[in-house]
Amino acid sequence: MEPQAPYPILYSFRRCPYAIRARMALYQSTITCELREVVLADKPAQMLALSPKGTVPVLQRPDGVVIEESFDIMLWALSHNDPNGWLQLDQSCLDLIERNDFEFKTHLDRYKYPNRFEGTNPIEARFQGESFLKALNLRLGSSKYLHGEKVSIADVAIAPFVRQFAHVNKDWFDQTPYTALQDWLDAFLTGPHFAPVMKKYAPWKLGDDVQIFGQGEVL
Repeated sequence: MEPQAPYPILYSFRRCPYAIRARMALYQSTITCELREVVLADKPAQMLALSPKGTVPVLQRPDGVVIEESFDIMLWALSHNDPNGWLQLDQSCLDLIERNDFEFKTHLDRYKYPNRFEGTNPIEARFQGESFLKALNLRLGSSKYLHGEKVSIADVAIAPFVRQFAHVNKDWFDQTPYTALQDWLDAFLTGPHFAPVMKKYAPWKLGDDVQIFGQGEVL
């Protein structure tokens, strides 16, 4: 294990929806990190030593504790500092996040990357994924966000995956009847929380200068 750092070390991949939501929570909580951008085809040995499963994001806290799951990173960051109350949510939101992370992500992968899954029909995968889009659209028909009239962790945890699903075929997504969902996604992508976490970083390798991510606090 590497020597204790003055701030958390975050192994990330810019376009990964799991990494996006982790970065959003860290940025929102004003926790400064050392960001190490990962090339997924050539994962650094230092990350694999911390988390052998080899998926991003991975966060090593200053005390050496490793957090391997993106939602756990979100909870850790926002438990430290939650200036806009993103952690206020109910069981139905937690159920939505679980459905997103397991059921919807399965269909998303087969829709976006059909060649990775033998016998997959991407149109069938899209059809299966639509059931989640419909559920979100129905919920957003009665409130601006998934937990009422302000952004919550549910929106941040789910929106990066809907973004990825939509961009597989944006023309198709734009002509769907899910207008509330479309408005919600557009607000997410054009709002103040998304752009700051999508800055491009050079891929990290041992010996590189430290690349800083965040907007303030050093733990």
